[in-house]
Amino acid sequence: MKEIPVLYENEEILVINKPSGVAVQGGPGIAHPLDKELPVQVGHPVYLVHRLDRDTSGLMIVAKSPLAAAKWTKLISGKLVRKEYTAVCAGILNPKKGTIRSAVIQHGDEKPAVTHYQVVGEQEIEFESEKIILSTVRLQLETGRMHQIRIHLAKNGCPIAGDDKHGNFKVNKILRKAAGIKTLQLSATSLSLPIDGKEKVFTI
Repeated sequence: MKEIPVLYENEEILVINKPSGVAVQGGPGIAHPLDKELPVQVGHPVYLVHRLDRDTSGLMIVAKSPLAAAKWTKLISGKLVRKEYTAVCAGILNPKKGTIRSAVIQHGDEKPAVTHYQVVGEQEIEFESEKIILSTVRLQLETGRMHQIRIHLAKNGCPIAGDDKHGNFKVNKILRKAAGIKTLQLSATSLSLPIDGKEKVFTI
């Protein structure tokens, strides 16, 4: 596996840029999970604080001790860590800024889910008489359900490009040929942390 970029390190945490396709945790059929590969790379154990879907790339915090993991898990659940995602979607969102409040099914149960979004760009792609509008959307989560962003955008007629689970298969096939899009176009692109009494912001 390629080296995982480390953007920041102090005595408690690492801020990393997780590549798409890398599972955060090991399990059946998962060959190179982050929680096994990163310790080999950095030379010490790491402890998960939060997660990103396997297909989602971007900024993540990992802790260097169980104590630090407990502290940062609490900071995240207390909304003292702010995360922003960027997605490229196939479709148009109206209005251009708003909040999606729609329950998500998890393990057979209906869970409330809230996603704030803002469209920051639109571009038309034309390929073999097909026209597709690609929207660039910035998103913030109020709840953290599995695949929440992917489900919410798909339900609102604007599925993420390259999403082979909740997206539009026909459109994805066209985008693969027309724009070379082969992976899920969703990334955690901004992370704001309280460090040494100040807000430190990381962006990719």
